[in-house]
Amino acid sequence: MNSTITLDSKILIAGHNGMVGSACWRALKGKGYKSIIGFSSKELDLRDQRAVFKMLEKEKPEVIIDAAAKVGGIIANSTYPYEFLMDNMLIQNNLIKAAHELDIPKFIFLGSSCIYPKMAPQPLKEEYLLTGPLEETNKWYAIAKISGVKLIEALREQYNRDYVSLMPTNLYGPGDNYDLKTSHVLPAMLRKFHEAKESNNSNVVLWGTGSPRREFLHVDDLANAVVYALENKLDRSLYNIGSGEEVSIKELASLIKNIVGFKGEIIWDNSKPDGTPRKLLDSTKINRLGWNSRINLDYGVKKVYRSQF
Repeated sequence: MNSTITLDSKILIAGHNGMVGSACWRALKGKGYKSIIGFSSKELDLRDQRAVFKMLEKEKPEVIIDAAAKVGGIIANSTYPYEFLMDNMLIQNNLIKAAHELDIPKFIFLGSSCIYPKMAPQPLKEEYLLTGPLEETNKWYAIAKISGVKLIEALREQYNRDYVSLMPTNLYGPGDNYDLKTSHVLPAMLRKFHEAKESNNSNVVLWGTGSPRREFLHVDDLANAVVYALENKLDRSLYNIGSGEEVSIKELASLIKNIVGFKGEIIWDNSKPDGTPRKLLDSTKINRLGWNSRINLDYGVKKVYRSQF
């Protein structure tokens, strides 16, 4: 374990009520960390620089895990580009700036695989950052996250800070969003198949051809990667966090159909878009250091389905 961090170290999780933040909280509690703190958005507006500085000055955490962000689907991203860029920059920049100025030893910044160029080669390596145009549908969010990644890199270079950025692949797990208008593909499928089974529907209609390939990571695996980054001094500023387990959307649908126990048929609506053909992270750098995902997709989805529905 990193000599400066003990089980008594005070750890602040920004965004502790969210899917990722709450998973980090569970993982740290599970490992015996005793002093974990978090503030709701009512208690602390992370967009307010002065308030963030005062809070960190008062609480003096030894570690900050930044899992806070303004998130939303394609419609929200395209309707509110200014808010997605500005709010996310303010949240992360206020935390990073105050952490540096108050000499907080460790900072773990959590981002998203959408930081990588839309047409970058697969699997996505960390060095592909800023080598091409971003996916249009979430570029404002991506640009904010890229600026956070670069701030962490700059602080490491200039001040030798033990700060790191972790970029997870598509996440699922406890605390996920099941709203069919705004949720991601895996939770949306779980809900669709479950409701079809409950209503005795003869089929479920899914978008596209089912041919795109995706990688999914259980949020508890990401939380374990955060704990790994907390307990070790990492030699790079940016690491991909993925499962390495890739499935087609068709295979995912079949897996979920079986887990839910839906007996009808799947109809693919080819008039709807497929999205990016393939999205897989290359997590070799973190794997070589000793972190690997543990929860395979079949087991993870079964666990989520049993607890959620």
